[in-house]
Amino acid sequence: MPINKEKLELRKKLASSRPKFQRGESWRYKRLETNWRKPRGVDSHQRLQKKSRPRIVKVGYGGPKAAKGLHPSGFTDNLVYNVSDLEQLNPKTDGIRIGHSVGTKKRKEVVSKAIENKFKVFNARVTASGSKS
Repeated sequence: MPINKEKLELRKKLASSRPKFQRGESWRYKRLETNWRKPRGVDSHQRLQKKSRPRIVKVGYGGPKAAKGLHPSGFTDNLVYNVSDLEQLNPKTDGIRIGHSVGTKKRKEVVSKAIENKFKVFNARVTASGSKS
């Protein structure tokens, strides 16, 4: 059962009413993907928000402040580079993501300490025993 369940539900509810932002003219040309790109053309109908054009991304469409920085599991997402970074965190509310530049040796130490303290690890990549998974 995830923690911060009500915050996650609020985020999901707001996301359901948010429009699907679509790249301008992607419905017209097969070579254009539908993923969002900001329209920058001088005469772009989508940028000017002329009738029946898809909405453009604006700050007002953002999620609730209460749910900012939450992982979908409900834990906060914290970047960790060494064992001493774990001491400042609370295992009941904080999840950890091990930094990209951390090597295997230190990663094993961080993961074993995190499991020992019952932290939620989002990108462990090694088991507590040390073999890669």
